[in-house]
Amino acid sequence: MVHRLTRFGFVNAYLVEEEDGLTVVDTMVGGSADAILTAATALGRPIVRIACTHAHGDHIGSLDQLAARVPGAEVLISERDARLLAGNRAGLPGEPDGARVRGSVPGARTRPTRLLRHGDRVGSLEVVASPGHTPGHLAFLDTRDRTLYCGDAYTTIGGVATSARGWWWFPLASVATWHRPTALASARTLRALDPARLAAGHGRPVESPVAAMERAIGRGA
Repeated sequence: MVHRLTRFGFVNAYLVEEEDGLTVVDTMVGGSADAILTAATALGRPIVRIACTHAHGDHIGSLDQLAARVPGAEVLISERDARLLAGNRAGLPGEPDGARVRGSVPGARTRPTRLLRHGDRVGSLEVVASPGHTPGHLAFLDTRDRTLYCGDAYTTIGGVATSARGWWWFPLASVATWHRPTALASARTLRALDPARLAAGHGRPVESPVAAMERAIGRGA
């Protein structure tokens, strides 16, 4: 079962149940910690991990507040986006020409306890590198039911779209994308995982999403 929390109707976080407690995937905008903690209490489970798909402000906005309230929890993000979390927007050698970090990158005081790489495990979640929207964007595939927590690699508001080319009625993710060709390549990588459902950072979860993912990739090509 997917436990989705939302602010303003379009900014999401997710609670993933594990044997030892809950993994929070993203923390939404600032001021969301109470809602996350209330949802965890309703499930009767402690928060043991906070896993961030990327370092944009609508995904790490409540990280400091939440981490302070659950001080024993792991804080997880990619090595590349940990630089953004620390406030460093500079590019790295070897990154695509012309790519620059876009969107809100407010940083956070909280430091990660573990830096994630492709293929790592976070409880039952498999870490999938999906750069493009940000240089170190991650997705998480639940190996039990094949739910794909895809951050902003895809959005689902008004239809499935990639962050390489969004819908005109919801341009937020595409406008904030670091490098569109890389984002499109990552969208293809995620589609190849054949997920059973798509749980995006913006929009409702989508069941049996593969055909819609393929159409979204075609629009972005």
